[in-house]
Amino acid sequence: MTYQAKDNMMQNTSSELKTLSRRRALLGGGAALTGAALAAPAVAQGAPLTIRMATSWPQGLGGLADSAARVAAGINTASNGRLNVETYWAGSLVPPLGVHDAASNGEIEMYHSAEYYFQGKHRGFNFFTTVPLGLTSVEQTAWVKYGGGQELWDELNAGYGVKSLAVGGTGVQMGGWFNKEITSMEDFEGLTMRMPGLGGQVIARMGANAVVLPGGGIVEALFEGTIDATEWVGPYNDLQFGFQKLLSTYIYPGFHEPGTMASIGMNLDFWNNLSDLDRAVIETVTDAELTNHTADYYGNNGLALVQLLAESGVKPTRLPDDVWNELARVSFEVAAGVAEDDDMGRRIVESYDAYRAMVGSAGPISQAEYLAKRGAEDLFAEV
Repeated sequence: MTYQAKDNMMQNTSSELKTLSRRRALLGGGAALTGAALAAPAVAQGAPLTIRMATSWPQGLGGLADSAARVAAGINTASNGRLNVETYWAGSLVPPLGVHDAASNGEIEMYHSAEYYFQGKHRGFNFFTTVPLGLTSVEQTAWVKYGGGQELWDELNAGYGVKSLAVGGTGVQMGGWFNKEITSMEDFEGLTMRMPGLGGQVIARMGANAVVLPGGGIVEALFEGTIDATEWVGPYNDLQFGFQKLLSTYIYPGFHEPGTMASIGMNLDFWNNLSDLDRAVIETVTDAELTNHTADYYGNNGLALVQLLAESGVKPTRLPDDVWNELARVSFEVAAGVAEDDDMGRRIVESYDAYRAMVGSAGPISQAEYLAKRGAEDLFAEV
């Protein structure tokens, strides 16, 4: 691709993001809103407490950036102006993958990100975002809220001076975009793919080179040829980034991220020094965002998929069963290996596995059978 073509492509992708952002804003999605954009009411006693929230997402990105904007606006409004969250998009204040460090050392008060980006500190952080062959979005929320997950998360984070709360999931993700078909495990050998978390460790065992990039760096890496393949989320964001114009093979389903949970994190001292009322405000807003964020992805992934199929000539291909089975086998090994890291890892894995076994035992009786009776079918069978 020529430099001019690349430049045009980047401009088109940027234009599409802006157009989609304007459309969502008109529909109430609020992608362009920030804490500063929604002026908080005047506070009778004293100035509002400024909260610097850094995100790992580029401005205008549907779903994730929208979620950060809603959290900021919700806290500002619900606190009646006592709290004023100022939103800083990826890289504008701190590096997009450095938000946990920044919250830990007090450089910022809050971030909006995904905990698996911090697995270099402890692999247990993956379990508070997603784990290959792990919990779905609803199950992940249930484990965190009612299965002991939040308590383990708090304990893990306390060692880094951070407090985190869940703000929603993306649902089961697609397998990703590739520059070649994946027909056997050998196709992963020598492949350089953007895939964070434990999923990246799985494909590394298959001979691939797993690269961790923030969302804003993926398109550039594809243009530069530094990666051959990428996963991101699903049709909603894939369409925005224009991956269908860059890579020919769209694989499903994804083994690596069945229920990717976003989070806000806060400096622990900041959190502890808030009043009970203000902590309750933040917890209430994040609880509401669990619904908003997840619904946003479930709804818009469907709309974007229809557009991809109808307008882009994309022909998604199903991951072969033997490839899936091998990825699943290695996934369970990699996730279980976190228990061998230390006692903290062991307790996280044991809690997570016990919860997965519990909800999994009900699956064949309820969800799986219901979907079968409802007539669930392969959406791509006739593509």
